[in-house]
Amino acid sequence: CRSGPGGAERPQPGSAAMAGPPGTLLLLLSLLPLLCLRGRGQGFGQTRFICTSVPLDGDMCAATAPGTGSAEELKSTVLQLRETVLQQKETIMNQKETIRELTAKLGRCESQSVLEGLPGEPKGGGAGRKGGFSKNTMGDLSRTPAAETLSQLGQTLQSLKTRLENLEQFSRMNSSSQTNNLKDILQNKIDDLEKQVLSRVNSLEEGKFNPKNESEERGKIESTLTSLHQRISDLEKGQKDNRPPDRFQLTFSLRTNYMYAKVKKSLPEMYAFSICMWIKSNASPGMGTPFSYAVPGQANELVLIEWGNNPMEILINDKVAKLPFVINDGKWHHICVTWTTRDGVWEAYQDGTQTGNGENLAPYHPIKPQGVLVLGQEQDTLGGGFDATQAFVGELAHFNVWDRKLSPGEVYGLATCSAKALSGNVIAWAEANIDIYGGATKWTFEACRQLN
Repeated sequence: CRSGPGGAERPQPGSAAMAGPPGTLLLLLSLLPLLCLRGRGQGFGQTRFICTSVPLDGDMCAATAPGTGSAEELKSTVLQLRETVLQQKETIMNQKETIRELTAKLGRCESQSVLEGLPGEPKGGGAGRKGGFSKNTMGDLSRTPAAETLSQLGQTLQSLKTRLENLEQFSRMNSSSQTNNLKDILQNKIDDLEKQVLSRVNSLEEGKFNPKNESEERGKIESTLTSLHQRISDLEKGQKDNRPPDRFQLTFSLRTNYMYAKVKKSLPEMYAFSICMWIKSNASPGMGTPFSYAVPGQANELVLIEWGNNPMEILINDKVAKLPFVINDGKWHHICVTWTTRDGVWEAYQDGTQTGNGENLAPYHPIKPQGVLVLGQEQDTLGGGFDATQAFVGELAHFNVWDRKLSPGEVYGLATCSAKALSGNVIAWAEANIDIYGGATKWTFEACRQLN
């Protein structure tokens, strides 16, 4: 290419410039900014460029220049191309930003779905229970949404207020200034907790809620609830000094991952056992986990659970047997499960009558010692990893454990509240043997009084 006067000869029809393939012309047009710039300081307004086709072995800069008519068109085309490139570059940048935002949102959604778990996933029946994965949920945030957690805290507060009202009636009948003073202190604490819950509700409504502070704030409130419950329980105990140590029941009013009771001692190594209790629930679907015993390396060493719409199951070393209990009717029922390691033979009793039996349930596997026994929650880790969807909802009493198989007569005596009924020689039901957490409550056990 070369610059030339405005009147330079244009290519004639049939010349090389006109006869060349379209690709040749396009190639020359694309190379024009690089090959045809005369002088670094000159712009398009000072120089006009005239181009013609050149043989492959020819000197491009020695070629004859065509006329000036195409220069302005080429200049306009180049400018349009540059404008198009800039617009496309801007569009790409915007799309990249959008992709980044969507990726971040998707990541948050995936994280939330992991925390919430899979409510429809079956718990019982071997592989489907914890099947393809295991996870340590110890210390997790509550798996229920924040609004539901607030609702649960509100119900717990209402339960504590009801108990205080009962104490007020008692204090009116017993003019004790100490009781009145303690009652006032507890009432003030409940008022403070209600303010905290209300503040959190307002924060949610105004969009000011910070998930990073959720665990810390909820921990403080639950700690205060536990302390408050304990002081109310102590106050209630003052009016029940004559109550026998085993005449109490535990109430788990909400399906949470923080309300439970813990037996202070572990189970020993056992080659047989009998576990009996009074139980009352109408929770649906499934009453949850009345008790679980975990040992190092095995969270399902010994578990009783009713999961979803499945029947109640007993798990030993993660092996499972379905139990023929029908107890989810809101009435008190007495249940017992006996087991021996020889051939894994088991028996199930409801209200004093044997309703089922079987064998080959974890045969020749002794129950291991040095574990943690929890009432009201299923453990995924030793002493923790609770899942609200597996929590027990209802009332439980007279949880006793023996290291032998009880006879049918002994089971019947327990179910009929016989005065000669035995207490567990491994775990005996007594207030001193149990610690409660998260707002689980103690009340006087009434089932045996109703039977007698």
